[in-house]
Amino acid sequence: MSWRDFWNGSHSIYVNARHRALHFDMIGKDIVALIPSRDAHVLDYGCGEAGSAEAVAARCGELYLYDTASTVRERLRLIYGNVQNIHVLSDESMEVLAEHSLDMIVINSVIQYLSHGEFESVLDICRRKLKPTGKLIVGDVIPKESDAVSDTKALLDFAFKGGFFIAACWGLVATFFSDYRKLRSSIGLTRYAPEDVLTLMAAHGFDGRRDPHNIGHNQNRMLFVGTPK
Repeated sequence: MSWRDFWNGSHSIYVNARHRALHFDMIGKDIVALIPSRDAHVLDYGCGEAGSAEAVAARCGELYLYDTASTVRERLRLIYGNVQNIHVLSDESMEVLAEHSLDMIVINSVIQYLSHGEFESVLDICRRKLKPTGKLIVGDVIPKESDAVSDTKALLDFAFKGGFFIAACWGLVATFFSDYRKLRSSIGLTRYAPEDVLTLMAAHGFDGRRDPHNIGHNQNRMLFVGTPK
């Protein structure tokens, strides 16, 4: 099994409905804070469940959702098919999306599941699709020195503040026996030093900087903002 197979299959990474709701509420607010204008055209690349899509779409002109997992795209079309300014892209429509048409691209909690080469290919896509005045957001990047312990601490702190601490503890036990934990142990997650991300961004046409606030609850992870050179 690969990470793509995992996300294309049936899984649950949330311990209960409250965890999921609070997670997406925070994600949505953090993304909205980065949107440059109310009429911006925004792409969420590797969007996953996109549970905050309606909140984001309410604060921009057009929201495009793209995920490489076909089953994810099918679910998104069922959920958001009637929302006028949300567009779920297929592989083909992602490819033909107009060059230099987007004001912002968000890649959040994605590149840890990609090889360096795959990340570089995504950077090239983003460079082609962004307007010269657009910006690229790469969030939830795992630092080289990070490990599962730091992620666990961040989750438990989030759970304690959010009122689902006991459920989170049971969820951690379930995760130990899950395919996610097995894949994390066998395949691993791609980690980066800050300078590595900035070097890759520069090599693919972006002036990059690290932002002090990551998207989501885990502030041990990193967020980078890039603008086309």
